[in-house]
Amino acid sequence: MARSGVRRVRTAVVIAVLFALLAGSGYVGWIAVKRSEPVALPDPTGNFQVGRRTFEWTDTTRKDPYGDGQRKLSVWLWHPVAKDVTGRKVQYAPGLWSDLHLKAPASVFQGPFDTLQDPAFDRVAVAPGRYPVVVLMPGLGLSAPMYASLAEDIASHGYLVAGVTPTYSADLTVLGGQKVEAKEDAQPDDLDKQGDLLVNTWAADARFAGSMVAKQLPDSAEPSVGTAYVGHSFGGAAALEACRTTDRCAAAVDLDGSPYGEAVTKGVHAPILLLGADDSCITGVCGPDARGDDGRDRALSLLKASTGTSWCATVPGTRHYNFTDYGAYYLALPLRKYLPLGSAGPRHALRVQNGYVSTFLAHAIYNVPASGAPACST
Repeated sequence: MARSGVRRVRTAVVIAVLFALLAGSGYVGWIAVKRSEPVALPDPTGNFQVGRRTFEWTDTTRKDPYGDGQRKLSVWLWHPVAKDVTGRKVQYAPGLWSDLHLKAPASVFQGPFDTLQDPAFDRVAVAPGRYPVVVLMPGLGLSAPMYASLAEDIASHGYLVAGVTPTYSADLTVLGGQKVEAKEDAQPDDLDKQGDLLVNTWAADARFAGSMVAKQLPDSAEPSVGTAYVGHSFGGAAALEACRTTDRCAAAVDLDGSPYGEAVTKGVHAPILLLGADDSCITGVCGPDARGDDGRDRALSLLKASTGTSWCATVPGTRHYNFTDYGAYYLALPLRKYLPLGSAGPRHALRVQNGYVSTFLAHAIYNVPASGAPACST
């Protein structure tokens, strides 16, 4: 009887293992089918179609603090396009930029970039008119192309959006047809010690990019209204610091980023928007899922020192990566659980974020009335 019981247990274990293998292979097969299906970025909500072109610019006034020679930057420019324009659509991450995709084995659970449909047109003319410049800064380690949804939505409302990838701070930059990877001193682990220094470099990158847009598109840029700065995570800190140090800053937007630099104590004198996730405290009020108060004191200091209009809001159901294009990628379990994405529908979270940003910029730059603007608590 004992041996029979052992055999039954062994048989049950074998059946369970086989079932798990079959279920697993079936799931992997299902993922393979799903990840091959086309996925589109959210459609821009403004009145313009959007075009995209890329540049490599060198700031001849600055030595690169992390490399040899002068500071070189990759800048992607999204811009308004007339509604009747037709042409070839852009690749979301062309050429060497495709290495922004997650690496194996995680890549099995992410849809490939060549099935991600981007509504922007490739290298078409800017729609006639003059438009404010918006500089877009990514999170630490990330690259500007990973914010196409936000950039295209802003551009569709009549802005020239310059997405900057801070060289050596991003995991991947492409310059001169070569991949440039991060360096440890430009991507520090301890921002409490090194964030104030790094944010100065990023803010200088942002200011330089803003000035170059006007030189590159002199018939389209509208310098008289000033430049706006938008950033996610550490890029949000750079947006605030760039705005603080720019004479003609029109507005600054910080998307779920703890502030650094002198903006924390001296404030920003242009209108600012602080938009946080459920688990952060960057608005000065901790979200419902925050496990500590990281960034809260910095945010409160910033708000108390700032003299312009301040908006603060939390996007329900979000985590840190909901403010990036990860909300538009195809991501299967368990990868979606592993990444910092909240319970909100990812595309819904992007739409809410984009709505806040476009409404705020219209109010800050054009004085468009905004009823129910989210006030900050100080």
